[in-house]
Amino acid sequence: MDRILVTGGAGFIGSNFVHHLVEHTDARITVLDKLTYAATRESLAALPTDRVELVVGDIADAAAVEPLVAGQDAVVHFAAESHNDNSLSDPAPFVQTNVVGTFTLLEAVRKAGVRFHHISTDEVYGDLELDDPERFTEATPYNPSSPYSSTKAGSDLLVRAWVRSFGVQATISNCSNNYGPWQHIEKFIPRQITNVIDGGRPKLYGAGQNVRDWIHAEDHSSAVLKILTDGRIGETYLIGADGEKNNLEVVQMILAHFGRPEDDFDHVTDRAGHDLRYAIDSTKLRTELGWRPTFANFEKGLADTIEWYVEHADWWRPHKQAIEASYAAKGQ
Repeated sequence: MDRILVTGGAGFIGSNFVHHLVEHTDARITVLDKLTYAATRESLAALPTDRVELVVGDIADAAAVEPLVAGQDAVVHFAAESHNDNSLSDPAPFVQTNVVGTFTLLEAVRKAGVRFHHISTDEVYGDLELDDPERFTEATPYNPSSPYSSTKAGSDLLVRAWVRSFGVQATISNCSNNYGPWQHIEKFIPRQITNVIDGGRPKLYGAGQNVRDWIHAEDHSSAVLKILTDGRIGETYLIGADGEKNNLEVVQMILAHFGRPEDDFDHVTDRAGHDLRYAIDSTKLRTELGWRPTFANFEKGLADTIEWYVEHADWWRPHKQAIEASYAAKGQ
């Protein structure tokens, strides 16, 4: 695949994937990104301009999408509205980007005969009880619980329908929670890291018992590339690194890294409809495609991430005050 279009490639996990492509392939990469608040040109600034081109545009704009898709060997679709809290206050952008945008891309790849990989989330499956020994698999029924996760579930179903109805050459991956460089500080891990860097206290929803299955963005990137090159058309693969931690454990690890007491945090109002636990079974990906995570140790990956935010304070600090003010207004 010499030419790859990456939608949302200036966002968090999309930009990490673009970096991964530059390092591990010879492909020329076109990034299509709307450059919303969660995306940044800086995430791509260090990459070679003869291999990476940024096009500012909306994935729901067919006039912009179709000419770009027609010149590619593959499209990897990261672009999404993805913040649960934002989806609760205003679902409309989530429907437009996640559903209409995916539809627009599917029609473009159908016309051009281009390979398509769709990035999705484990949140489409709803949540698990804290004491449930089970994990999500590719056969788990969908049970989304927020406007965000329901629009991602809808986009997954569109991809499956376009494969079956029109023969689109597509695959899907559903991933657990990513962490790593370039993640917007509204998200849980970078918010807590930057609070501590600035001398503040982490903020913990409720009792902090909600469990997420964490994966470093570099491991997500390597898995996506493996599926893109070797995955079976029409298949769904779950991506996970066995990184189950509850929110309290994550906060305590961040505090310990800075030599702060493990109880040096504030409890805040819990999120409405806060899912209890996500857990990924990535057996299919590992056995069928031979993928393995590099950051199998979450604590090591978290330490690397903390150091990145320490070293890149000039990137996130201009936005910190506004982010914290928006959370404070919601009691969070």
